[in-house]
Amino acid sequence: MSHHTASPTLIAAARAAPGWPWPLPALLAWSAGWGLWLAAQALGTPPAIGWLVALLGSLALAWRCQGTWRRLIAGLGFPLSALVLVPTGAWPAWLWLLLALPLLAAYPLRAWRDAPLFPTPADALLGLDQVVPPPASVLDAGCGLGHGLAALRSVWPQARLHGVEWSPLLARLAAWRSPGAHIRRADMWATSWAGHDIVYLFQRPESMARAWAKARSELRAGAHLVSLEFAVPDQPAQACLQAPGGRPVWVYALPAPTENSTGGRQGR
Repeated sequence: MSHHTASPTLIAAARAAPGWPWPLPALLAWSAGWGLWLAAQALGTPPAIGWLVALLGSLALAWRCQGTWRRLIAGLGFPLSALVLVPTGAWPAWLWLLLALPLLAAYPLRAWRDAPLFPTPADALLGLDQVVPPPASVLDAGCGLGHGLAALRSVWPQARLHGVEWSPLLARLAAWRSPGAHIRRADMWATSWAGHDIVYLFQRPESMARAWAKARSELRAGAHLVSLEFAVPDQPAQACLQAPGGRPVWVYALPAPTENSTGGRQGR
């Protein structure tokens, strides 16, 4: 009875998961794994079979996540936590809270709707200077530990580099790793992008329409929005470079205010 009641619920949740904001699909996959494991124990299912059922259920939901990295994160959550918890018994809840504090310090809950912490490869932006004029000021929006700033510095060593990062810990580490760059602890969406010639992003697919709208609202005509890996939906790019490893680098030139394009503004 429990199996037939739970199955339609899991199926409906699985169908809805791709449209949910991250990290809810991952939390669903992890919760499903543990829910199936506990249900198998309650029904007296042999541990090996219960483990297999729980693992397959969790992986099935993880596979519905969008993007390789998200699938990997969602898929590994249940088995890794089970390997830690199941052999050693149930640990007290306060211990897990203690272990979670460093993660929360580095990646506050408010930032979970933005991209996870994936560093920009050092050579990812090479060749960008061949399609974009030399900038005076460059902003890395969501600079993390400063890997994007280092990649930008290798392309334009004379540019003034700026970084915005919501995590206090990551902002401090980025400032330490990026001498000469101006790093602010701030919300990249609330901070104005005006005055910069280039805004660089390594975000997530769901953020790109919002980023383009913000760029159109605040950047001058002729400035550029540069995105590693993720394109602006329904917006033609000025150029698309292939970074080492096959990742695309999308380059968008900001049109004049009088132009009317997707996400654009009308002339006054």
